[in-house]
Amino acid sequence: RRIASGVAARAAERFERSTHRVRSLLIDPIKPITSVGPFRPALRIGANAFVALIVVSLPFASSAASRPASDPGAAVGAAASSAERLPEAPRAQVEARGGTITAGRNPMTVAAEGIRPIVAYTLSTKDTLGSLSNYFGVSPEAIAYANGVTDPAKLEAGKQIAIPPVEGALYTVAADDTVESVAARFKVDPDVIRTYNHLYFEPEHFAPGQRILVQGAALPALVYQTADAQMAEAEKPTVIARAAAPAATAAQRGGTLAWPVNGVITQNFWSGHTGVDLAAPYGSGLASSVDGVVSATGWVAVGGLRVCITSGTLEECYYHTGAVFVSPGQQVAKGQIVASIGMTGVTTGPHVHWETKINGVFQNPLGVIW
Repeated sequence: RRIASGVAARAAERFERSTHRVRSLLIDPIKPITSVGPFRPALRIGANAFVALIVVSLPFASSAASRPASDPGAAVGAAASSAERLPEAPRAQVEARGGTITAGRNPMTVAAEGIRPIVAYTLSTKDTLGSLSNYFGVSPEAIAYANGVTDPAKLEAGKQIAIPPVEGALYTVAADDTVESVAARFKVDPDVIRTYNHLYFEPEHFAPGQRILVQGAALPALVYQTADAQMAEAEKPTVIARAAAPAATAAQRGGTLAWPVNGVITQNFWSGHTGVDLAAPYGSGLASSVDGVVSATGWVAVGGLRVCITSGTLEECYYHTGAVFVSPGQQVAKGQIVASIGMTGVTTGPHVHWETKINGVFQNPLGVIW
C-alpha cells in the first residue's frame, strides 16, 4: 500500500507540474485580456478547457509517434536511416521469374537413376569370353556385341572393354532410330527398352549417339574358329576355360537319341517340364544328337543362351548354354560340339535343358527313335 500510495502521489505531482507548465505558457500571456470585466469569466473557462484538452491528448500523441509512418516515403527514409546504423545481414536472394528456362543436365551424359553402370574392364592374357561371362554373369554374346568382337579366340590383352550391367545388347542410338525399330531389330517389346532406360520420363536418353541397353535382346551367335589342322594339339586355342567332358557318342539312325553330354539327369520330361535336364561341369561340350542344320541360336527369356538343330521333322534345342560355337544355317554332324554347358537364363547350376520336337510337338528326348 505504501508503494502504491507513493506512486500515486508522484503521478499527481507530475500532472500538477505539467498543468502548471501549460498554464504558464498559455494562460499568463492572456491574463491582461481576462482581466477585462465582461470577458473575464468566459475567457477563463475557455483557457481551462483548452489546457485540459492538451493534457488529455498527450498520451495519444506519444503513442502515435511510436507507430511506423503511414507515408511510404517516410517508411523508406526510416528504413534507409536504420540501414545506415545497422550492419547488413545476409539474406536469401529470390530469382526473378520469366525469361528462358534452361535444362539442368546434359542429355548426352546424364545417367538415369537406378540404372546399373557399365563396367570398364581391361583384358588380361588369360581372359576369354567364357571366363568373363562366368565372372560378370552375362553371356559371351552380350560381351562380344558390346565390344564388336567377331573372333572370340582373338582378345587383345590390355584393351579396355565394356561389360553390360545385365544380359542384353549395348546399343548406340543412330539418327534415324526409333524405339520401335530398335525393338524389332533385337526382337523385344518396345516397352522393355522404354522401361529399363527410363524413356517414359527421360526421353532424352534415346538421343543419337546415346548408348542404351536392350535387355533380353536376341544377340548374334558367336562362331568359334577351329584351329588349323597343321597346328600342334598343344598350340590349339582354348575356348572354354574348364576341361570339357567327353563328347557323347552319336546314335545310329533307327536308335534312340544320344545324350548331348555325359551328365546326370536332374529332372525328367513330364507335363510341366518340356525337356530333360542334364547336369554336367561348367564348360563341358554339348554334342549334336543328329545330322542337321542349325535353325536358331541366341538369347531367349528363361532359357538363356540356346542353340537349335533341325533334321527333317525333328528339332533339337539345348538351353542354358555358356557359349555357342555354330551359327544359323550351318550344317552340323552327329557328335559335333555345338555349344558348352553354362548357367545362362533361369538356372540353379550348370546344366542343359534338352528339348526335342517332332512336327512342332514336344517329345521326351529319352524315348525318341531317330
